Amino acid sequence: MIFSCTKDNLYKGLSVVSHISNKQVNLPVLQNVHIKADGGTIVLSTTNLEIAIRINLRGKIDRTGEYTVPAKLFSDFVNLLPNERVDIEMVDTSLDVSCGDTSTSINGIDAAEFPLIPAVETSSSYTVPASEFKDALSQVLFSVSNNEARPQLSGVLLKLKDETLTLAATDSYRLSERVVKLDESVAEREVIVPSQTLQEVARMIQVLKDDPEIEDKLEIKFSDNQVVFEFGPVNLTSRTIDGSYPDYTQIIPDVFATELVVGRDELTKAIKTASLFSRTGIFDVMLKVDPDTKKISVTANEATRGKNTASCDADVKGGSNEVTVNFRYLIDGLNAMSSEGVTIKMIDGVNPCVVVPNGSLNKGSYQYIVMPIRQ
Repeated sequence: MIFSCTKDNLYKGLSVVSHISNKQVNLPVLQNVHIKADGGTIVLSTTNLEIAIRINLRGKIDRTGEYTVPAKLFSDFVNLLPNERVDIEMVDTSLDVSCGDTSTSINGIDAAEFPLIPAVETSSSYTVPASEFKDALSQVLFSVSNNEARPQLSGVLLKLKDETLTLAATDSYRLSERVVKLDESVAEREVIVPSQTLQEVARMIQVLKDDPEIEDKLEIKFSDNQVVFEFGPVNLTSRTIDGSYPDYTQIIPDVFATELVVGRDELTKAIKTASLFSRTGIFDVMLKVDPDTKKISVTANEATRGKNTASCDADVKGGSNEVTVNFRYLIDGLNAMSSEGVTIKMIDGVNPCVVVPNGSLNKGSYQYIVMPIRQ
């Protein structure tokens, strides 16, 4: 195998595929990236047996062939090369890499030991704007549960209906939901996708988003128990999670006693200030709304450290109210929004409160629900 390509293309490809390679004592080839030069295309592939990622690179191929080398080592090395042409040749049981005045030899494993990545026969296909899908992932992934006892909650629900794709995630303490508009009406379908899979989808979009030759379109394809994401030259295949996602819509209130509009940055600062005095392990802060003074105050009280109350101006509708929440959950939701102001909707201290971004940045497409800490 002999081929050459630009350092930039090679490093981008390795950045996309190398992250899922893992340390497997029983199957060390899973730490490697499979490199195949054939038919005028250089293909880089990795798999952890749950997810497989493949990217096609352009380059000049002088001799076809295939081999595997440690993914992280190869990626780290290529990153340090000068921005010139990279020449690669397979010699015996190693890969000789040269670029400018730099050259090295990387030992690897025969390509025959790399797991076969079969093609997936998909039954349906949908197209969404890649940049918008990546933004949606940033607003829901942090709400995924780490509890292995409920595997359905360890993924994100993708719900297709009419002209919308809804992404939802919850760990039972908070819930994120984002709606993405589609260009056409689609058949109704629900699929649970592992959070690691979607983290890799976000990564591949981030790495390649500025490539002028790649259209801002992400194609999502489904089979019975697998999902395929295609973006430009990248193909990512993953298993889906069996089972039904809980009907989270039942916990979202639609009638509220108090609604207020407050500056997102001001509220975040107030929460962070008060949180210095929250109880360790509980992370509690109390939100108290006063319609007379038109303020929302954030209070935390810890016996050994003391007490703090920080206040913000707010446009309040409805009566006075207070609710105690986990400040880390609330800040996660606020950080996922980019609007200057947010609307907070409350019922009382035992029911969920809803936070949505204001203005044209939302239009009903994102909502974040936090369960209260019952005193």
